[in-house]
Amino acid sequence: MKTTVDKLSDTRVKLTVNVPFAELDQEIDQAYAAIAQQVSIPGFRKGKAPRQLIDARFGRGPILEQVVNDMLPSRYEQAVQSEDLKVIGQPDVDISKIEDKDFVEFTAEVDIRPEFEVPDFSKISVTVPALKADEEDVDKALEELAERFGELKDTKRKMKTGDYAIIDITAEVDGEKIEEASTEGLSYSIGDDNLIKGLDTALRGMKTGEDNEFTSTIQSGEHKDEEATFKVHVQQTKERKLPAMDDEFAQMASEYDTIEELRETTKTEVEESKKAEQAGQIRDEVLKAALADVDFELPQSVVDEQAHAQLHQILGQLAHDEKALAQLLEAQGTSREEFDKQTREQAEESVRTQIFLDAVAEKEEPEVSQQELSDHILFTAQSYGMDPNQFIQQLQSNGQIANLFSDVRRGKALAAAICRTTVKDEEGNKVDVDQYFGEIEEEDAAEASEEK
Repeated sequence: MKTTVDKLSDTRVKLTVNVPFAELDQEIDQAYAAIAQQVSIPGFRKGKAPRQLIDARFGRGPILEQVVNDMLPSRYEQAVQSEDLKVIGQPDVDISKIEDKDFVEFTAEVDIRPEFEVPDFSKISVTVPALKADEEDVDKALEELAERFGELKDTKRKMKTGDYAIIDITAEVDGEKIEEASTEGLSYSIGDDNLIKGLDTALRGMKTGEDNEFTSTIQSGEHKDEEATFKVHVQQTKERKLPAMDDEFAQMASEYDTIEELRETTKTEVEESKKAEQAGQIRDEVLKAALADVDFELPQSVVDEQAHAQLHQILGQLAHDEKALAQLLEAQGTSREEFDKQTREQAEESVRTQIFLDAVAEKEEPEVSQQELSDHILFTAQSYGMDPNQFIQQLQSNGQIANLFSDVRRGKALAAAICRTTVKDEEGNKVDVDQYFGEIEEEDAAEASEEK
């Protein structure tokens, strides 16, 4: 087999592969056997017809077609490996020439990973917010837990931030009621400030049965950006009554008998949450700094594919209704043009990051164990709310196991690289990145297991 490579750009090549018929004996045997099983020729049992008779009856066309289809995947992979190409995406393959009993020639245009130098991570220094988990954070976490067990009760007093109200809203432009901006019986929490600008201010101090009005801008629909008069009527006011922070609450909301035990556990959970947050910040900042040190061209077909996949995913949630997407974008105060632009930018960033991390992984050469892959698959299945076994079956049927393997490999490679960086918090303290990204040695892990 002979292969030549033509560089079309920094991110795309054209392979020309010439395969002699002398190297296709196996595929030719398989082709004749397959066709012999599919046809019936008088005087011969199915599958036993001689090649000469098959050629005479059906010609060489079906044989050659079968041979080409069978050999293409393996010969393409062989050509890629022999030329040490780092391909991205699927190739555009074309059968350029077939000389029966002599050779088959095909071409394959495919995107490749651009060449660039991976930066020296030991020279990277970043700053992240300081790790803080004080009593105020613990109080907030306990309050959030208490809110899950709180009760909404009617109140007659003036409303304040944090209260709930059932309200009617009427919007008018030049005295004309705007139906799409009006509603009745809406449940609203004061302080959310996510509905109409000025609504929270209008509601504060109001009581059940009272009316108020304010001026604001309509955010969507036919009258978008027009100034309107909003009239609000309060049907009902409610406040959330939280349970007392005592032993009874601890027993109701957790497995602990006392509020002291619950508080101590909550403190530990808050600290771990803060550590996870800081680890994420370190990863993001280091990756950002590393990417700033490299410059390479992106394979546009891969970016196109990524952008299309993102659009397809969103449209899938809307039953592929383009009109529904347009309405959604309008409600969000944006346009299809802006949406497509943002989608493209996100796709470019995603492809750029993936290409970079693949290069880091090639340099770091991390090993991925079966357990690590299984853990990642389990985590991903849980994030999608799917049964792990069902998720694995879906991955296998779609040939996606390799992609998840690559995800784990990229993550391990970046973690190893991060361990060589210098990280400080905003207070000037050095952060021990090994506690987040350093691998536990097998001996240490065994000792830890024995201690348990």
